[in-house]
Amino acid sequence: MANSKGTLGILTGGGDVPGLNPAIRAVTYRALREGYRVLGIRRGWGGLVDVIPDKDADNSSQVQVLNEDIVNRAGRTGGTFLHTSRTRPSHLPLNIVPPHLRDKYSSEINDITPEILKNLEFLGIDYLIAIGGDDTLSYAKRLHNEGVKIVAIPKTMDNDVSGTDYCIGFSTCVTRTIELTHKLRTTAGSHERFLVIEVFGRYAGFTAMLPTMAGAADRCVIPEHRFDMKHLTELLIRDRNNHPSKYAVVLVSEGAQMLEDTDMSFESEQADQYGHRKLGGIGDRVATRLKEMSAEYNQGKRINVVSQRLGYLVRCGDPDATDSIVPMAFGNLALDLVLAKRSGLLVSLHDGCYTSVPVDVVTGRKKVVNVKKYYNCDRMRPIYETFSGQPQFIMTSEE
Repeated sequence: MANSKGTLGILTGGGDVPGLNPAIRAVTYRALREGYRVLGIRRGWGGLVDVIPDKDADNSSQVQVLNEDIVNRAGRTGGTFLHTSRTRPSHLPLNIVPPHLRDKYSSEINDITPEILKNLEFLGIDYLIAIGGDDTLSYAKRLHNEGVKIVAIPKTMDNDVSGTDYCIGFSTCVTRTIELTHKLRTTAGSHERFLVIEVFGRYAGFTAMLPTMAGAADRCVIPEHRFDMKHLTELLIRDRNNHPSKYAVVLVSEGAQMLEDTDMSFESEQADQYGHRKLGGIGDRVATRLKEMSAEYNQGKRINVVSQRLGYLVRCGDPDATDSIVPMAFGNLALDLVLAKRSGLLVSLHDGCYTSVPVDVVTGRKKVVNVKKYYNCDRMRPIYETFSGQPQFIMTSEE
């Protein structure tokens, strides 16, 4: 097909989620049929960092020409066949500055955005489709400010990108969390233990709230509200005593904090290029404290605990139905914007309808649980008094 309309670039950044490949497929299919050439940028912004703007250079490790056969094979699978990274070209450490740029960029941290702009021009990219969370899309906004024609697609299993009720990956995460929690119940029940499950959610507790609302857990603790460990222990003792199999379940967001904590629980001191340290450990801390404190509320007898961090189990594998349908719609919506010669926009879902909003919203504010409206701090459970007029995922709507 003649490429009469120009070239589209597409990339995926940040963590992998199910639904990325269906989105790439949707964009590519529609773009090719509309007469565009499509280039897949490998490893997110990292691919654009490593491009060598020389017609004789081999950039096959950075850029891939996409066709229907390539994207069709990948479209039904999880992850991203274009690969991904947490590269941030505006804050690039010296050790990953490409060799051909080191005479120009020699600081410990470098802003190589001028080179990204040159590389986009070298590749002939007229529109860039960026799929990612607020970190990846914050740099997309930077390029928009520099004059690049950007259309953004929201992706994150935390569902915390502002400007949209839904992000690719969230439904599969919630589905897997419910499924795996129910499976783990058999072990907790067999041994009459507490079951503590750590789930994703750095700043937003949606991935703990929705499964709890669906009956997967008795209680949940979320990043938006610091919790009292004594009170959580009392509640879970009560839940366990009331359960025929003598066990109780709590979902713990990875960003949750106890009252006495001064920060979140981290695996290490090392931060990525967006300033985020890897979270992990709050679930085990809750489990340890539960075991220690349980005797006080259980007639002097300690209760053992099953502690499990779901981690990559909820982000691997194939997408569920929602994360197969929404990426298809988002991809086509992105092409609608391109064909209308509109850019600087984030495709989104709002009040059950597909729409778009300025990409600036991704850096405007954090999207988090409205605690007053949706979380009962005393019961450590979601509030759901009425469902009339509520969106599909209840507390995830943009208010």
